[in-house]
Amino acid sequence: MEYEAVIGMEVHAQLATDSKVFCPTSTNFHAPPNTNVCPLTLGLPGTLPVLNRKAVEFSVMVGLALNCRISRWSKMDRKNYFYPDLPKNYQISQYDLPLCYDGYLEIDINGGTKRIGIRRAHLEEDTASNTHTIGKGMSGVDFNRAGIPLLEIVTEPDIQSAEEAFAYLTALKQILRYLGVSDCNMEEGSLRGEANISVRPKGATELGTKTEVKNVASFSGTQKAIEFEVKRQVRVIEEGGTLVQETRGWDADRGVTFSQRLKEEAHDYRYFPDPDLVPIVIDEAWEKQLREQLPELPRARRQRFQEAFGLSAYDAGVLTAERPMADYFETVLAQGAPAKLATNWIMVELQPILNAAGASWEDCPLPPEHLAELIALIEDGVISGKIAKDVLPESVSSGKPPKAIVEEKGLVQISDTGELEGIVREIIAANPGPLADYKAGKQKAMGFFVGQVMKATKGQANPKLVNEILTQELSNAD
Repeated sequence: MEYEAVIGMEVHAQLATDSKVFCPTSTNFHAPPNTNVCPLTLGLPGTLPVLNRKAVEFSVMVGLALNCRISRWSKMDRKNYFYPDLPKNYQISQYDLPLCYDGYLEIDINGGTKRIGIRRAHLEEDTASNTHTIGKGMSGVDFNRAGIPLLEIVTEPDIQSAEEAFAYLTALKQILRYLGVSDCNMEEGSLRGEANISVRPKGATELGTKTEVKNVASFSGTQKAIEFEVKRQVRVIEEGGTLVQETRGWDADRGVTFSQRLKEEAHDYRYFPDPDLVPIVIDEAWEKQLREQLPELPRARRQRFQEAFGLSAYDAGVLTAERPMADYFETVLAQGAPAKLATNWIMVELQPILNAAGASWEDCPLPPEHLAELIALIEDGVISGKIAKDVLPESVSSGKPPKAIVEEKGLVQISDTGELEGIVREIIAANPGPLADYKAGKQKAMGFFVGQVMKATKGQANPKLVNEILTQELSNAD
């Protein structure tokens, strides 16, 4: 029997607010353990929460970017359970009235487009973090993370493969970073994805028993975990076993999922409205104001780069992967650089320099105006592309404009026809063997002569002019 996977994703994105969701305590990830705390963070009696307005606005902006409907009236609820990382013994979350609902995100997959439904996106607080590496059989709790605002984004069970899940997570992360609402740093726990996975006979309509896979540290890990879990569930069914609804972890070293606990149902958490928090009212004016703050999103920007600048789908995809890189590209173009040249210099030459230095496009040491100036020097025939590749890293490291470096080092391209003709004739006369090869139809000899001219001019000869003069002189040579 053939089986098909049915997958839904739950993503927790930490919102990039300066303070926690219900108190003014800092959200700084790098603070020493248990220093970003206050009476409310620790759940001490008598404390009252106050909702962070910026967290609400960030949540609504994400909802709008995901084509969601925005609730005019919603509320915060208490999700009750006991665990050492939950100081109040309940988590403030949203249950039946989320801020955002009924949206979708389109992903590119297998040369086409697929729409993944967004069931809901709701605001909640994070829990503390447990540490089990202290030793001597002890564990510790760090309450710095407790109370940090999270947006939980839940899809419909529209994902049918690990590949689609990877594409969805990648597209969602792009949007969150474009909006500037989350840094999406998975190593610091700013973005955490959980997959709800089930299988059923192909063509069936009823959902199978699902498992939730948690604690996966990367998108590629999520993809591998889904692939394994789908195969495991099919194997259990075919061997006559019974699947149970449970939460499973992912062992990256062994490449397997493992059972952690039986999956709770909503009624197990005894949800009820938080009596200490007033309802959240998003009127049309507030929603309109937030919609106007949305930037051009990755998908639309990618399409515009292809249509307006004639870029390939691949080049447009690379340039728009991160908003700062796309902004940099457009600033270079605004300075007059041709789109294709700017694309090549950014992707092929500048990106590796940034990677080697561990720098990002947010803190790129080369102003876009300097790259535009370098491209203009090539376009105007002042320097060759080869010389430009030497000028670029020096401009990055020194901060000097390319034009100043070219003038200081005397790197101006030789475009004097008479001077180049003299050099070419001397080289042809000194190399009768390669000349004979050229006359015999061996085109590789042309490359030899070009190399000799560039060597004699220390790479400063105009390559186009060199080829023209060589072609003429070699044809006339005896």
